[in-house]
Amino acid sequence: MIGLLLLWICTLIVNSLTHPAVIIPQDPTLTIGSSLTASCSVDPDLNLKVEDLFWTLNGRRLPAELYKILNSTSLSVVLNNLNGSKQQSGDNLVCHGKDGRILAGSCLYVGLPPEKPTNITCWSKNMKDLTCKWIPGSEGETYLHTNYTLKYKLRWYGRDNTCLEYHTMGPYSCHIPKDLALFTPYEIWVEASNRLGSTTSDIITLDILDVVTTDPPSDVHVSRVGDLEDQLSVRWSSPPALKDFLFQDKYQIRYRVEDSTEWKVVDDVGNQTSCRLAGLKPGTVYFVQVRCNPFGIYGSKKAGIWSDWSNPTAASTPRSERITGVCDPKSGEQNSTLRRELKQFFGWVKKHAYGCSNLSIKLYDQWRVWLQKSHKTRNQPRKRTQRRRS
Repeated sequence: MIGLLLLWICTLIVNSLTHPAVIIPQDPTLTIGSSLTASCSVDPDLNLKVEDLFWTLNGRRLPAELYKILNSTSLSVVLNNLNGSKQQSGDNLVCHGKDGRILAGSCLYVGLPPEKPTNITCWSKNMKDLTCKWIPGSEGETYLHTNYTLKYKLRWYGRDNTCLEYHTMGPYSCHIPKDLALFTPYEIWVEASNRLGSTTSDIITLDILDVVTTDPPSDVHVSRVGDLEDQLSVRWSSPPALKDFLFQDKYQIRYRVEDSTEWKVVDDVGNQTSCRLAGLKPGTVYFVQVRCNPFGIYGSKKAGIWSDWSNPTAASTPRSERITGVCDPKSGEQNSTLRRELKQFFGWVKKHAYGCSNLSIKLYDQWRVWLQKSHKTRNQPRKRTQRRRS
């Protein structure tokens, strides 16, 4: 209720033909750090004593030592080193009578002129629209209502156009939904203005084909790879929105353990739509996401823009079936041999394979199956022998 009352004071002091008092200056705009001397002049016919008048700022009574009696009907107040307005609708300076009734009011707009907007970045979703965002300069805090206008035009011809859909991707953003040309660069800039002035950003030039992004990959499936306890298979579908356009694509995968917030990223997936994650923990739930980067659309030489990550998909690796606690006098020697063979195997894969290569996966699968079978074959008789001895 107090806020509504103060706003009412700034928009309509007294709705009558005769005002009981007038404040001068009315609704001034000042920069931070300024000083202001305001006067309240009452109607002589009201027979009010100027000594009985007092001032409030945003509802708080100002100390009497700031007042000065100018004449029998006028009382002034001096405000030094003003801070930024606490509300964009203005700070409320009000003159009151002895009984506290409001005689007149004025809104003080105290702030800073806008700074030059910077870092304009734009992207096009599936070549159908354009969204741009920017940084408002410094921290964007002017303490005054500041308007930002995104403008654009074809580089060599055409008129200026104004973006109309603001705040679509945050407070400093705008969305152009349609009627955009391909194969022709655009000039784009942002204008900022408030009560203390205006400024314009640098102009950026871009081609829609160079800033294309797309939907995240769909139909992401994560599944086990047989009984291999340290692997998961990931499959997905290419974004359908760009299927009729000439372009290349590359993918990234990231995954994390269920109870962790740390993601591990696989960068070398390339343009295939499946990959094998290896070296995972047995019996563990993993969350997996995939994203797409369309680049080279219609021969564009610019790098594409990564899509959002797909929704997380979960799967668990099989639990380990290895038997522990079995005494084997030669286990140290066998483990040393296995470590050596494993080092040799991965050395060969690193030299002859890349990323999620099918060749390296097949060889690794064969080696893992053989290793697990050899463990089971070697350990099972010893387990029965151990039970007989016990």
